[in-house]
Amino acid sequence: MPYLYVYIWVRIHVVAPIAAQNDMGVCDAIRHNAPVGKPTVMSVPHLPKVAGIDSMVPVSTHTAAPTGGMTSTPPAPGTFIQDRLAGWVSDLTTLHELTERLTATSTLDSALPELLAAGAALVGAGRGLLILEPADGGGPARTVGLGLEHAELGHIETVPRSATAYGRFLDGLPDSDAPLASPDILGDAGLDPRCREVAARLGYAASYAQPLATEATGRLGAAVWLYDEPAEPLERQCHLVEVYARFAAEYLARLLELERARAHAAVLAEELLPSRLPRIPGVRLAARHRAAPGGGGDWYDALPLPDDALGLSVGSAGGSGPAALAAMGRLRAGLRAYAVMEGEDPVAVLSDLELLLRLTEPARSATALYAYCEPGRRTVVLAGAGHAPPLVTGDRRTEFIETTLSAPLGMLSCWEAPSVEFTPRSGETVLFYTDGLLRRTGATMDRAFARLHAAAAGVPKALRQDPGAVADHVLRAVLPDGADRSDRTEDIALLAARFD
Repeated sequence: MPYLYVYIWVRIHVVAPIAAQNDMGVCDAIRHNAPVGKPTVMSVPHLPKVAGIDSMVPVSTHTAAPTGGMTSTPPAPGTFIQDRLAGWVSDLTTLHELTERLTATSTLDSALPELLAAGAALVGAGRGLLILEPADGGGPARTVGLGLEHAELGHIETVPRSATAYGRFLDGLPDSDAPLASPDILGDAGLDPRCREVAARLGYAASYAQPLATEATGRLGAAVWLYDEPAEPLERQCHLVEVYARFAAEYLARLLELERARAHAAVLAEELLPSRLPRIPGVRLAARHRAAPGGGGDWYDALPLPDDALGLSVGSAGGSGPAALAAMGRLRAGLRAYAVMEGEDPVAVLSDLELLLRLTEPARSATALYAYCEPGRRTVVLAGAGHAPPLVTGDRRTEFIETTLSAPLGMLSCWEAPSVEFTPRSGETVLFYTDGLLRRTGATMDRAFARLHAAAAGVPKALRQDPGAVADHVLRAVLPDGADRSDRTEDIALLAARFD
């Protein structure tokens, strides 16, 4: 008996128009707030970033109502599957774009506003605030706002902490570890009166709070998004923001660990430098130090010597991080010892320092400059090992002090270079600095030197009496974007000596 085989082919097309038709408003808000240009389909390598998405989230399957006088046609085979797949692709694309934008940040100061804005787009809110307050108490603690001024954030903080969803979560109160929606703040008599008062003053009527936590670190903080009218996010929106918040919390935990490491490195760097500068008749000193986020090896030092003499030094140990900090501490301590024994001969001091470096750390190099000053006679004898020349500035001149060319310490089998002697005039300031000041300009070395010269020559006459004011002016002029930016990798050490 012959058999009859029937083959049914169902072809499913997932295209952007279908995804847009079945979107419930979340992606429209995100595309309105996010930059254009991202692909509309998620690429395979990025799928693990949103692996937590629940494939069972319901997606709208409604169709347009039939017009009068016309009979509705049954949906084509596979329409329901098309709609569901289109919704999943839209959600995956949305989360992919937002996680990409978050991972493009490198500091807490840039990541927190990005997280807050992404969550607002996901839940359809216009304003919000994010409180970072790690449960271990190690800090840092931050509060950032979206669409809220500093004074408005202050008004919100006047609400009793236990009466707020984020406060209950941060304090670890029972039943406070899940998202909480307040769809009608003004009409909810069960809320603290202060909550309704502040909401009425600031013009918001509903809120949605999302905790931020990881299994490893515990509570990190909480985000709250505010609506101008009574509202509550849809189930799909809640699911998306929860998935995003889980990823964001893990990323914040890594940034938090990095920020704490940077803070510890900065504290260590400051502890390795002089706590105060000596007071020697005939000269006034000021110093400025800016450590790189990862910790660098730049130092400055001022050491009182017999007969009212003074030893000044700046230098930089190669590398970055804790190893460079440790090397910097050893080199500075060694230089101080050699300066006490034979400080009047800068060449001998640097020769001994080079021998110490070669014997104890043969794989490391360093630059250094040491000056022996006699303020009473206004004479300075100095020698440099691969270091930038000092700069003298006053009312009548601004010029670099020419030093002999020499290699950095640790580069040759035996270092030696002649010293240079010069006499600063009364009222002039000598600037000793590390190469980080020049490199942070981002310009070529010739242009960086020219910028430094112009900055020193442009110090107002009223500021020239104070070496600290001179140093601050030079930093502002050479680095107009700021010397404290966290995206730089070089230290800055600047030592100013004004001779009376």
